[in-house]
Amino acid sequence: IDLSQRPVINGLDVDGSCPFDSSFRQGKKRFLLSFSQMIMGREDGDPGVTNQKSPTCLLLTPDLRFHSFGFAARDSYHDLDPEEARHWLYFDKFKMKIHSTSDLTMETELESVSGRRVRAIEVFAHALRFFREHALKEVKDQSSSVLESNEVRWVITVPAVWRQPAKQFMREAAYLAGLVTPDSAEQLLIALEPEAASIYCRKLHLHQVIDLSQRPVINGLDVDGSCPFDSSFRQAREQLRRARHSRTFLVESGTGELWSEMQTGDRYIVADCGGGTVDLTVHQIEQPQGTLKELYKVSGGPYGAVGVDLAFEAMLCQIFGADFIESFKAKRPAAWVDLTIAFEARKRTAAPGRANSLNISLPFSFIDFYKRHRGQSVETALRKSNMNFIKWSSQGMLRLSAEAMNELFQPTINNIIKHVENLMQKEEVKDVRFLFLVGGFAESPMLQRAAQNALGRNCRIIIPHDVGLTILKGAVLFGLDPTVVRVRRCPLTYGVGVLNRFVEGQHPRDKLLIKDGREWCTDILDRFVNVDQSVALGEVVRRSYTPARMGQRKIIINIYCSDTDDITYITDPGVRKCGAITLDLLESGAVAASAGDNDKGPAFERREIRTTMQFGDTEIKVTAVDVATGRLVRASIDFLSN
Repeated sequence: IDLSQRPVINGLDVDGSCPFDSSFRQGKKRFLLSFSQMIMGREDGDPGVTNQKSPTCLLLTPDLRFHSFGFAARDSYHDLDPEEARHWLYFDKFKMKIHSTSDLTMETELESVSGRRVRAIEVFAHALRFFREHALKEVKDQSSSVLESNEVRWVITVPAVWRQPAKQFMREAAYLAGLVTPDSAEQLLIALEPEAASIYCRKLHLHQVIDLSQRPVINGLDVDGSCPFDSSFRQAREQLRRARHSRTFLVESGTGELWSEMQTGDRYIVADCGGGTVDLTVHQIEQPQGTLKELYKVSGGPYGAVGVDLAFEAMLCQIFGADFIESFKAKRPAAWVDLTIAFEARKRTAAPGRANSLNISLPFSFIDFYKRHRGQSVETALRKSNMNFIKWSSQGMLRLSAEAMNELFQPTINNIIKHVENLMQKEEVKDVRFLFLVGGFAESPMLQRAAQNALGRNCRIIIPHDVGLTILKGAVLFGLDPTVVRVRRCPLTYGVGVLNRFVEGQHPRDKLLIKDGREWCTDILDRFVNVDQSVALGEVVRRSYTPARMGQRKIIINIYCSDTDDITYITDPGVRKCGAITLDLLESGAVAASAGDNDKGPAFERREIRTTMQFGDTEIKVTAVDVATGRLVRASIDFLSN
């Protein structure tokens, strides 16, 4: 916005308004959004492969200092001398380790390719610190201004299937990286990836999507005689294409044309098909305000594109031996990187209708290393493996038939389709109008064809253009308005263990506790929320707690969770301790007040600390107040210290 092109008198426009009006704010938002895309496309990437995002690769020097991230890390590691590479620490696809670790703590370690181990929190902090420095430099280069730390809101996206420990882990890594401090925690938002994608999909115009429901039509009917989806949808899209509307992603006050077809109560699914996980969220549109309501708890699993890579590696292990592959990865790291790049390029060209084979170049060092290790050629190993759909080319290539590529894709794709089908059977999810496929894996023609064949009869399947950046764009929108998702569903049942009056015949005898002449039942679960319960943004759960003794500095309350709501006691099967609430009484002055009231007798017993917990946000939050003094009590909730 060029303010010099507007007549200004005494600091005001001629109409009396301030030059810095809403259009300026919108322009600022547009800058932020376009900047978020620029970060991802700065590195060169791989030959023959279009990359919208950097790979999750990190390289540390032998003395554990940061060296590089993304393609730069991978290429630098590739160029190291094999002997030298043994002392460097290279981490690849490490994000998924946080999801697969069942007992995640601040001391959890990650193992580098060379076998050295480092605390996971350090690895993630190095990556986030790189993003921070890169982002602030980019803003400075674009605007010639230096942003103060309190002028930035950071948004970190995580898979929706990540639980509270993993979300807290990312927050702690952000603190360590210097994005924000614990005292300015509100400047950092954790966004759920399919939720961010859903927020962006509200802005989609018809010319910005691919509609898989378009099928061959004869005389207004599909070739099998059924009626196609709304032909006006296609006509409107073609008109927009001809009008050559800009595809620039802008922050607009309204929603896209796609959303104008939806009415209050319409339901849709967003399937975020990423590298490591596939996350699904179900939203209902609320018109006219355009806010979203989650209808079913987020679900998903480790069904991302990495599954295809692992299937390829498993195939290599079957042909050449798992011990050889592990040895090759450790002793010829550069050649292994070359092999994975070659497979990635061919993987992206795999399509259901492809008839000819795909050639994957084997590095010379692979062929040579195998000959030295096994005393036979790669060709001999292939012949002995009896894999008829994989051939050897005299040009040093593996020739994978269409059947072979299909075998590599199918297990992962089948898991995705099965999960979506099971989700659609739920009562809350029936009659969905749209299925949005987003994330990098959604670009795969193999996945697109499978989704259309299995699910196309039930709903319209939509894929946004620049599908790999959908989550990134949605995350920026979420940062601008974190209240857009008005209602969420709880993924777990949460509560604490309490004592209740013992009722003979109702409570088991092994739970009986006699205290001060009274009979109590121990280990009863006092529920905060139930699994799949709808919780509105801002809705709170309140509980009051009393210090057990005079001079007590802290109250620590253990939190328990379960995947089901059919539980009574914290000792029931499936119930586990997942965190703790800590109330710092010393900070609030409660201890001093309690000591002063001690000569009054019962005053200490009546001391009440009232806690307020929010479960409707992407993270669980807790605040507390000392009722007697009115002072805030320092309250924290920890899911990483089990």
